[in-house]
Order: sequence, then structure tokens, then C-alpha cells
Amino acid sequence: MNLPENKKIILFDGVCNLCDNAVQYVIKHDKKDVFRFVPLQSDLGKEILSYLKVDTSKMDSIILYEPGIAYFYKSDAALEIVKDLNGFLKWSIIFKIIPSSLRNPIYDYVARNRYKWYGKKDACLIPTPELKEKFLA
Repeated sequence: MNLPENKKIILFDGVCNLCDNAVQYVIKHDKKDVFRFVPLQSDLGKEILSYLKVDTSKMDSIILYEPGIAYFYKSDAALEIVKDLNGFLKWSIIFKIIPSSLRNPIYDYVARNRYKWYGKKDACLIPTPELKEKFLA
């Protein structure tokens, strides 16, 4: 895999409207240019998931991958992402004091219902020319 150095990779559901809105929020508030984005459905997304040995039948979640360091999923990924953002959501890091065993059921409930509540696209987001460098696939 040819991934950029010193960047954190956010793997996301490329057809989910909620996920698309979250990606747009991260891009807008990523003032330090920390993140790059890869749809889970893309070839690169599948390659990263395979490399990490993530069982996709048990997880359809956002994943934050810090190459050579670690990866996070579900609520842990969301909280690790907001740590690096500017804006009011940065303060949600306080939820780290709540064990993931209590946070993740809420995360899973939203994830299970995201298409019903927010809708779904027919295809993955195609970034504008200005944002193309933020997307790796």
C-alpha cells in the first residue's frame, strides 16, 4: 500500500449520507491537514481492511487508521478524530471517560439506522478538484 506519511486515514461508508456529512465536517475543521479519506467500498479501502484483518461482516463502521501506529473503530475512532479538529466537537473528547462498552451500543444503534434516517447514495462521493488530494481512492 502506498499511503501518505504522517497522515491519519479515515475509512468511511462512501454511500451513507450521514458519513458524507461527517467527512465534510472533518474536512472543514481539519485546519492542520491531518486526515485523508478512503471509502470502505473502494479497492484501497478493502486492501486496508484486509491488511488490518478487519472482519467486514461484523463491522460496517468508521475506522481511523494511523499507519504504523494503530487503528480505531466505532466510538473510539470518532473520538480520536475529533481530538485533531478545530471547532466545538473537539470538546466531545470528554466522552472518552465513558467506557467504549457503554458508548459503542449507542454508536451501533445509530450505525444500524443510518440509511433509514439519513438516506443512502447510489455511488460514493466524487470529490471536487479542490478536495481531490484529501481522498486516496
